[in-house]
Amino acid sequence: MWTLKFISGKYQGGEFPLRPNREIIIGRSSDLDMVLVEDMVSRKHAKITTDDHAVSIQDLGSTNGTFVNGEKIRAVRLKEGDRILVGTSIIKLVTANNEVPGATTENEARSRLQVTANRRAEPKMMQGNIEEIPLPDLLQLLSTSRKSGVLVLRSEWGTGRLYLRKGQIYYANVDESFDVSPRKAVFRMLTWDKGLFELEPPDDRTVMEELQDSTEGLLMEGMRQLDEFRELSSKLPPFEAIVSIPRPLGPKLRDLKPQELDLMQTALDEATVQQIIDHSPQTDLDTAQTLLSLLERGYLVVG
Repeated sequence: MWTLKFISGKYQGGEFPLRPNREIIIGRSSDLDMVLVEDMVSRKHAKITTDDHAVSIQDLGSTNGTFVNGEKIRAVRLKEGDRILVGTSIIKLVTANNEVPGATTENEARSRLQVTANRRAEPKMMQGNIEEIPLPDLLQLLSTSRKSGVLVLRSEWGTGRLYLRKGQIYYANVDESFDVSPRKAVFRMLTWDKGLFELEPPDDRTVMEELQDSTEGLLMEGMRQLDEFRELSSKLPPFEAIVSIPRPLGPKLRDLKPQELDLMQTALDEATVQQIIDHSPQTDLDTAQTLLSLLERGYLVVG
Protein backbone atom coordinates (compact mmCIF):
# COMPACT_ATOMS: atom_id res chain seq x y z
CA MET A 1 0.00 0.00 0.00
CA TRP A 2 1.09 3.55 -0.73
CA THR A 3 0.50 6.86 1.01
CA LEU A 4 0.64 10.44 -0.23
CA LYS A 5 2.45 12.55 2.38
CA PHE A 6 2.08 16.34 2.24
CA ILE A 7 5.51 17.82 2.97
CA SER A 8 4.79 21.45 2.06
CA GLY A 9 1.90 23.82 1.60
CA LYS A 10 -1.49 24.40 3.19
CA TYR A 11 -1.95 20.71 4.01
CA GLN A 12 1.59 20.03 5.28
CA GLY A 13 1.65 17.11 7.70
CA GLY A 14 -1.42 15.46 6.20
CA GLU A 15 -1.48 12.01 4.60
CA PHE A 16 -3.80 10.28 2.14
CA PRO A 17 -3.80 6.47 1.71
CA LEU A 18 -3.84 4.88 -1.74
CA ARG A 19 -5.71 1.59 -2.04
CA PRO A 20 -4.99 -0.89 -4.87
CA ASN A 21 -7.10 -0.72 -8.05
CA ARG A 22 -8.49 2.77 -7.40
CA GLU A 23 -8.73 6.11 -9.16
CA ILE A 24 -8.33 9.22 -7.01
CA ILE A 25 -9.36 12.56 -8.49
CA ILE A 26 -7.56 15.58 -7.02
CA GLY A 27 -8.94 19.10 -7.32
CA ARG A 28 -10.71 22.06 -5.81
CA SER A 29 -14.25 20.74 -6.27
CA SER A 30 -15.85 19.59 -3.02
CA ASP A 31 -17.22 16.35 -4.51
CA LEU A 32 -13.81 14.88 -5.42
CA ASP A 33 -11.77 12.19 -3.67
CA MET A 34 -8.96 14.54 -2.55
CA VAL A 35 -10.05 18.15 -2.11
CA LEU A 36 -7.33 20.84 -2.13
CA VAL A 37 -8.93 24.22 -1.64
CA GLU A 38 -6.56 26.81 -3.09
CA ASP A 39 -6.58 29.17 -6.06
CA MET A 40 -3.79 27.45 -8.00
CA VAL A 41 -5.60 24.10 -8.00
CA SER A 42 -8.10 23.51 -10.80
CA ARG A 43 -11.61 22.18 -10.17
CA LYS A 44 -10.44 18.82 -11.50
CA HIS A 45 -6.66 18.95 -11.44
CA ALA A 46 -5.15 15.45 -11.61
CA LYS A 47 -5.95 11.76 -11.35
CA ILE A 48 -3.96 9.11 -9.48
CA THR A 49 -4.47 5.49 -10.51
CA THR A 50 -3.30 2.44 -8.59
CA ASP A 51 -3.17 -1.26 -9.34
CA ASP A 52 -1.63 -4.12 -7.39
CA HIS A 53 1.93 -3.11 -8.28
CA ALA A 54 2.10 0.51 -9.48
CA VAL A 55 0.91 4.08 -9.02
CA SER A 56 0.52 6.58 -11.87
CA ILE A 57 -0.61 10.19 -12.12
CA GLN A 58 -2.28 12.08 -14.97
CA ASP A 59 -2.88 15.80 -15.33
CA LEU A 60 -6.50 16.57 -16.21
CA GLY A 61 -5.84 19.72 -18.23
CA SER A 62 -5.25 21.87 -15.14
CA THR A 63 -4.54 25.57 -15.55
CA ASN A 64 -1.27 25.59 -13.58
CA GLY A 65 -0.09 22.07 -14.38
CA THR A 66 1.01 19.04 -12.40
CA PHE A 67 4.71 18.48 -11.71
CA VAL A 68 6.67 15.39 -10.70
CA ASN A 69 10.26 15.89 -9.48
CA GLY A 70 10.34 19.32 -11.12
CA GLU A 71 9.04 18.17 -14.52
CA LYS A 72 5.64 19.19 -15.88
CA ILE A 73 3.79 16.01 -16.80
CA ARG A 74 0.76 14.78 -18.68
CA ALA A 75 0.89 11.23 -17.36
CA VAL A 76 3.69 9.32 -15.63
CA ARG A 77 4.25 6.26 -13.49
CA LEU A 78 5.36 7.11 -9.96
CA LYS A 79 7.95 5.47 -7.75
CA GLU A 80 8.65 5.71 -4.04
CA GLY A 81 10.06 9.08 -3.03
CA ASP A 82 8.69 10.97 -6.05
CA ARG A 83 7.56 14.51 -5.25
CA ILE A 84 4.36 15.83 -6.80
CA LEU A 85 3.57 19.55 -6.99
CA VAL A 86 -0.13 20.45 -7.17
CA GLY A 87 -0.85 24.12 -6.58
CA THR A 88 1.42 25.02 -3.66
CA SER A 89 1.33 21.53 -2.13
CA ILE A 90 4.36 19.27 -2.44
CA ILE A 91 3.28 15.65 -1.95
CA LYS A 92 5.67 12.73 -1.52
CA LEU A 93 4.80 9.14 -2.44
CA VAL A 94 5.82 6.81 0.39
CA THR A 95 5.13 3.18 1.25
CA ALA A 96 2.68 2.46 4.05
CA ASN A 97 2.63 -0.43 6.48
CA ASN A 98 -0.14 -2.82 5.42
CA GLU A 99 -0.10 -4.49 8.81
CA VAL A 100 -1.17 -1.46 10.82
CA PRO A 101 -4.59 -2.22 12.34
CA GLY A 102 -7.35 0.32 11.80
CA ALA A 103 -5.63 1.96 8.82
CA THR A 104 -7.01 5.36 7.86
CA THR A 105 -9.81 5.26 5.30
CA GLU A 106 -10.02 7.68 2.38
CA ASN A 107 -12.94 9.53 3.95
CA GLU A 108 -11.06 9.89 7.22
CA ALA A 109 -7.95 11.09 5.37
CA ARG A 110 -10.01 13.64 3.44
CA SER A 111 -11.48 15.02 6.68
CA ARG A 112 -8.08 15.13 8.35
CA LEU A 113 -6.61 17.10 5.46
CA GLN A 114 -9.22 19.78 5.98
CA VAL A 115 -8.57 19.80 9.73
CA THR A 116 -4.85 20.23 9.02
CA ALA A 117 -5.57 23.17 6.69
CA ASN A 118 -8.00 24.80 9.14
CA ARG A 119 -5.39 24.75 11.91
CA ARG A 120 -3.24 27.11 9.87
CA ALA A 121 -4.74 30.47 10.78
CA GLU A 122 -2.67 32.25 8.14
CA PRO A 123 -1.62 29.65 5.57
CA LYS A 124 1.57 30.52 3.71
CA MET A 125 2.10 30.18 -0.03
CA MET A 126 4.44 27.25 0.56
CA GLN A 127 6.50 26.08 3.50
CA GLY A 128 8.29 22.99 4.69
CA ASN A 129 11.48 21.35 5.86
CA ILE A 130 14.77 21.22 3.93
CA GLU A 131 15.37 17.68 5.19
CA GLU A 132 12.12 16.59 3.50
CA ILE A 133 12.81 18.35 0.21
CA PRO A 134 16.44 19.43 -0.41
CA LEU A 135 16.94 22.95 -1.71
CA PRO A 136 18.10 21.92 -5.22
CA ASP A 137 14.93 19.84 -5.68
CA LEU A 138 12.74 22.65 -4.31
CA LEU A 139 14.31 25.25 -6.60
CA GLN A 140 13.85 22.93 -9.58
CA LEU A 141 10.15 22.65 -8.73
CA LEU A 142 9.76 26.42 -8.32
CA SER A 143 11.65 27.07 -11.54
CA THR A 144 9.68 24.64 -13.68
CA SER A 145 6.34 25.81 -12.26
CA ARG A 146 7.42 29.46 -12.78
CA LYS A 147 6.67 30.55 -9.21
CA SER A 148 7.31 34.13 -8.07
CA GLY A 149 8.09 35.20 -4.52
CA VAL A 150 10.83 35.27 -1.91
CA LEU A 151 12.02 31.85 -0.72
CA VAL A 152 13.17 32.37 2.89
CA LEU A 153 15.47 29.75 4.42
CA ARG A 154 16.05 29.62 8.18
CA SER A 155 18.87 27.37 9.32
CA GLU A 156 21.64 27.13 11.90
CA TRP A 157 23.91 28.84 9.36
CA GLY A 158 21.74 31.94 9.07
CA THR A 159 18.71 33.29 7.23
CA GLY A 160 18.87 33.23 3.45
CA ARG A 161 16.55 34.79 0.90
CA LEU A 162 16.18 33.80 -2.75
CA TYR A 163 14.18 36.22 -4.89
CA LEU A 164 12.23 34.53 -7.69
CA ARG A 165 10.50 36.02 -10.72
CA LYS A 166 8.53 33.41 -12.70
CA GLY A 167 10.89 30.71 -11.49
CA GLN A 168 14.05 32.71 -12.18
CA ILE A 169 16.38 33.56 -9.26
CA TYR A 170 17.25 37.22 -9.77
CA TYR A 171 18.73 38.07 -6.35
CA ALA A 172 19.90 36.37 -3.15
CA ASN A 173 21.46 37.26 0.19
CA VAL A 174 22.39 35.68 3.51
CA ASP A 175 21.54 37.54 6.75
CA GLU A 176 20.85 40.71 4.71
CA SER A 177 24.63 41.06 4.26
CA PHE A 178 26.17 42.87 1.31
CA ASP A 179 29.56 41.22 1.95
CA VAL A 180 28.45 38.08 0.10
CA SER A 181 27.52 38.58 -3.57
CA PRO A 182 24.11 37.28 -4.78
CA ARG A 183 25.63 34.49 -6.87
CA LYS A 184 27.88 33.46 -4.01
CA ALA A 185 24.89 33.53 -1.63
CA VAL A 186 23.00 31.09 -3.86
CA PHE A 187 25.94 28.67 -3.92
CA ARG A 188 26.35 28.91 -0.17
CA MET A 189 22.68 28.20 0.54
CA LEU A 190 22.87 25.06 -1.58
CA THR A 191 25.14 23.62 1.14
CA TRP A 192 22.39 23.93 3.76
CA ASP A 193 20.82 20.55 4.44
CA LYS A 194 18.81 21.42 7.58
CA GLY A 195 16.26 24.09 8.36
CA LEU A 196 12.90 25.45 7.28
CA PHE A 197 11.76 27.14 4.09
CA GLU A 198 8.84 29.42 3.34
CA LEU A 199 7.78 31.03 0.08
CA GLU A 200 6.64 34.58 0.77
CA PRO A 201 4.86 36.94 -1.68
CA PRO A 202 7.00 38.74 -4.29
CA ASP A 203 9.12 41.68 -3.16
CA ASP A 204 9.16 44.58 -5.62
CA ARG A 205 12.26 46.26 -4.20
CA THR A 206 14.94 47.34 -6.67
CA VAL A 207 18.22 45.46 -6.36
CA MET A 208 21.59 46.72 -7.56
CA GLU A 209 22.91 43.45 -8.96
CA GLU A 210 20.40 41.16 -10.69
CA LEU A 211 21.54 37.64 -11.51
CA GLN A 212 21.43 36.80 -15.21
CA ASP A 213 22.08 33.05 -14.97
CA SER A 214 19.17 30.68 -15.44
CA THR A 215 18.03 28.88 -12.29
CA GLU A 216 19.07 25.58 -13.89
CA GLY A 217 22.50 27.01 -14.65
CA LEU A 218 22.95 28.27 -11.10
CA LEU A 219 21.95 24.88 -9.71
CA MET A 220 24.34 22.98 -11.95
CA GLU A 221 27.28 25.27 -11.23
CA GLY A 222 26.41 25.47 -7.54
CA MET A 223 26.31 21.69 -7.12
CA ARG A 224 29.62 21.32 -8.98
CA GLN A 225 31.26 23.88 -6.73
CA LEU A 226 29.73 22.30 -3.64
CA ASP A 227 31.25 18.91 -4.45
CA GLU A 228 34.69 20.41 -5.06
CA PHE A 229 34.54 22.67 -1.99
CA ARG A 230 33.72 19.71 0.25
CA GLU A 231 36.79 17.89 -1.02
CA LEU A 232 38.95 20.98 -0.52
CA SER A 233 37.62 22.05 2.90
CA SER A 234 39.57 19.32 4.74
CA LYS A 235 42.80 21.01 3.63
CA LEU A 236 41.77 24.45 4.89
CA PRO A 237 42.73 25.76 8.35
CA PRO A 238 39.83 25.96 10.85
CA PHE A 239 37.36 28.69 9.85
CA GLU A 240 38.02 30.57 13.10
CA ALA A 241 41.82 30.56 12.56
CA ILE A 242 43.54 33.93 12.11
CA VAL A 243 45.30 34.47 8.79
CA SER A 244 47.95 37.19 8.45
CA ILE A 245 50.79 38.38 6.23
CA PRO A 246 54.24 37.30 7.49
CA ARG A 247 56.75 40.01 8.31
CA PRO A 248 59.13 40.19 6.65
CA LEU A 249 57.39 38.96 3.52
CA GLY A 250 59.72 36.78 1.48
CA PRO A 251 57.96 36.17 -1.87
CA LYS A 252 57.43 39.10 -4.25
CA LEU A 253 54.01 40.79 -4.54
CA ARG A 254 54.61 41.44 -8.25
CA ASP A 255 54.25 37.71 -8.88
CA LEU A 256 50.65 37.67 -7.66
CA LYS A 257 47.52 37.65 -9.81
CA PRO A 258 44.83 40.36 -9.23
CA GLN A 259 42.50 37.98 -7.32
CA GLU A 260 45.41 36.95 -5.11
CA LEU A 261 46.23 40.57 -4.32
CA ASP A 262 42.57 41.16 -3.41
CA LEU A 263 42.70 38.32 -0.92
CA MET A 264 46.00 39.61 0.50
CA GLN A 265 44.29 42.98 1.02
CA THR A 266 41.56 41.26 3.07
CA ALA A 267 44.20 39.54 5.22
CA LEU A 268 45.97 42.82 6.08
CA ASP A 269 43.77 43.19 9.17
CA GLU A 270 44.52 39.64 10.34
CA ALA A 271 41.13 38.26 9.33
CA THR A 272 39.83 34.80 10.11
CA VAL A 273 39.46 32.19 7.39
CA GLN A 274 35.67 32.70 7.56
CA GLN A 275 35.98 36.48 7.19
CA ILE A 276 38.24 36.09 4.18
CA ILE A 277 35.77 33.70 2.53
CA ASP A 278 32.86 36.05 3.29
CA HIS A 279 34.54 39.24 2.07
CA SER A 280 36.14 37.80 -1.04
CA PRO A 281 34.30 38.69 -4.28
CA GLN A 282 35.17 35.23 -5.57
CA THR A 283 33.02 32.17 -4.90
CA ASP A 284 33.75 30.12 -1.79
CA LEU A 285 35.45 27.47 -3.94
CA ASP A 286 37.67 29.96 -5.80
CA THR A 287 38.52 31.76 -2.55
CA ALA A 288 39.49 28.49 -0.85
CA GLN A 289 41.73 27.54 -3.78
CA THR A 290 43.40 30.96 -3.77
CA LEU A 291 43.83 30.94 0.01
CA LEU A 292 45.48 27.51 -0.02
CA SER A 293 47.81 28.59 -2.80
CA LEU A 294 48.91 31.72 -0.88
CA LEU A 295 49.47 29.70 2.30
CA GLU A 296 51.55 27.09 0.47
CA ARG A 297 53.71 29.75 -1.21
CA GLY A 298 54.35 31.66 2.02
CA TYR A 299 52.37 34.81 1.23
CA LEU A 300 50.07 34.13 4.19
CA VAL A 301 50.46 32.32 7.50
CA VAL A 302 47.99 30.99 10.08
CA GLY A 303 48.22 32.21 13.66
